[in-house]
Amino acid sequence: MLPICSKSGGFVIDTDAIAHELTAPGGAAMPGILGAFGQAALAPDGALDRAAMREIVFRDPQARSRLEAIIHPLIAHEALARAALAQGCYLVFVVPLLVESKRWLHQVDRVCVVDCDPDTQVARVQQRSGLTTDAVRRIMSAQASREARLAVAHDIVLNDGATTPVQLQQRARQLHEQWCTLGSQLKQ
Repeated sequence: MLPICSKSGGFVIDTDAIAHELTAPGGAAMPGILGAFGQAALAPDGALDRAAMREIVFRDPQARSRLEAIIHPLIAHEALARAALAQGCYLVFVVPLLVESKRWLHQVDRVCVVDCDPDTQVARVQQRSGLTTDAVRRIMSAQASREARLAVAHDIVLNDGATTPVQLQQRARQLHEQWCTLGSQLKQ
């Protein structure tokens, strides 16, 4: 699958989407995951049982490390293969665990963090996934803190509970213009 070209001319490679492809039925990560975690990792359709794995890996840091050792190299390989095909004024890697993995920081020119306060983050995850507040907070506690994410950011887009869709679009447009200017300077 080729990178997604946004309407503005930037290419987007979403590593979370790649992870979903790799853990779909017949996905390249499934044999390694099944070897490490057994049938408990398998959903009835042959995909990764995300709910079961979430319970395992967010309660056991060693299990999380085993899962990451299987899937992260596959994600990186696929993301870089897609990047080699990308064209446009800039390329965006969407990397949810950028700070935690540390594998991407040296491969990008800039880091952009879309930021919101923790309560807004919890509410959005609950709305999207139906997880309990405790489950969301347990996951968040295993991830980099807001402060750690902001510390590596070159660009920050505020998307808190008070941000309107129009404001978010304006912020994204301004950032796009900055990135196009930076991209053209890097090509010179």
